Amino acid sequence: MHAERYHDGIDPADYWVSEKLDGVRAHWDGGRLHLRSGQPISAPAWFVAALPAVTLDGELWLGRRSFDRLSGLIRRNAPDDPGWREVRYMVFDIPGAEGDFSTRVHQLRALAERAAVPWLEAVPQTRVTDLRALQRRFEEVVRGGGEGLMLHRASARWTPGRSSALLKLTPWHDAEARVLAHLPGKGRLQGLTGSLLVETPDGRRFRLGSGLSDALRRTPPPPGTLVTYRYRELTPAGLPRFPRYLRVRDLP
Repeated sequence: MHAERYHDGIDPADYWVSEKLDGVRAHWDGGRLHLRSGQPISAPAWFVAALPAVTLDGELWLGRRSFDRLSGLIRRNAPDDPGWREVRYMVFDIPGAEGDFSTRVHQLRALAERAAVPWLEAVPQTRVTDLRALQRRFEEVVRGGGEGLMLHRASARWTPGRSSALLKLTPWHDAEARVLAHLPGKGRLQGLTGSLLVETPDGRRFRLGSGLSDALRRTPPPPGTLVTYRYRELTPAGLPRFPRYLRVRDLP
């Protein structure tokens, strides 16, 4: 399932609420851990041996503001790296399972309890009574360095694809665009990539330079790569205002 955005008029009391984790989305098919693209993840044998023989959806996570360190660990394809001892598989759904989301929440908790290992956790899910309580929770998470919140309708059955049953609440918008070209840098960035020329799914083109580290400017995502960016709002021309590169959507 993929989330839509939360908006005013939705009663949060109908939803389970969890923190939006800044990790790497990972699917477990009961025998193999892989990215959304289907590429296998080279996790240690001891890590996957503890996972149950059911399909799970979740995030590999090292904690808040640790995405770059985590993605580096996964890119290295080194399951013997001791860094894996810090990684947790935070599971938030059971694709294809029967019953509503409330039922799946309890099933996830039971699966994590039976596994009894520190690297498999059910994402904490709580309920709020009203919009004011949701706002307090949101402010608490963002103030602590979190990305925002996820809301999953308690009565919803699992369905593939984007769904209004799953919502995200963040202080910014995020979207995806395809890299078309690397534009040269100037001044301090002479000889490096100054920005990426990207195109949205509906054909809008713009430059994406903010958020690129020097390492990325030396070896930027190649043309054709789908990347995620953040922005505050759209201009009257429909372009993102203050877009900032976030990450490659799926690790290569």
